[in-house]
Amino acid sequence: MSRPKKFRITPFTAWLVAGFFLGLLGCQQEYQPKPLGYNRLILPEHEYRSLPDSLPYMFEYSKHATLLSDTSRIRERFWVEIYYPTIKANVHITYKPIQNQKMLKEYLDDSYTLTAKHQIKAYAINEAITKTPSGKTAVIAELEGEVPSQFQFTVTDSTKNFMRGALYFNTKVANDSLAPAIEFMKKDIMHLINTLAWKQGK
Repeated sequence: MSRPKKFRITPFTAWLVAGFFLGLLGCQQEYQPKPLGYNRLILPEHEYRSLPDSLPYMFEYSKHATLLSDTSRIRERFWVEIYYPTIKANVHITYKPIQNQKMLKEYLDDSYTLTAKHQIKAYAINEAITKTPSGKTAVIAELEGEVPSQFQFTVTDSTKNFMRGALYFNTKVANDSLAPAIEFMKKDIMHLINTLAWKQGK
């Protein structure tokens, strides 16, 4: 009977075997998907048009946005939403007539409370009081941090009309990545505020 041949492991064979087992171990590691990035935004030029005549106020809003009826649970007749489909942004506009100073104070207090609710996630809320070209008082609030609303405002003539607006993005993308879109929306909202006019008798 012939003796079995001895099996010799060459350095090259050992290297192949080691590589094979290391590969198996690597395959057993838990897969961690990379977070999705946010595509580079191509923002349009700022172009505007006027609101329809069916509302008790007028302002200019973006030609790249769609005017929608209020979708909140309240569904007020003169509340609207300005939706930007390209960047999934929405400006929610609420309007209320003022009958007395007590009512105005309630509206202002409610607006302050709604803005303050974001303090949990905001690391800064910067407020400024200004006058529009037509003499209305506007309070502008810019919110910094991972907040659902990055820009809010109120405008009033202090006697008959009160408006509030809030910007929202329908996306889970971090606000750092949304920075160009936020700045774009701020310019459009400031144009809205500066062109706002009340319609008398409505």
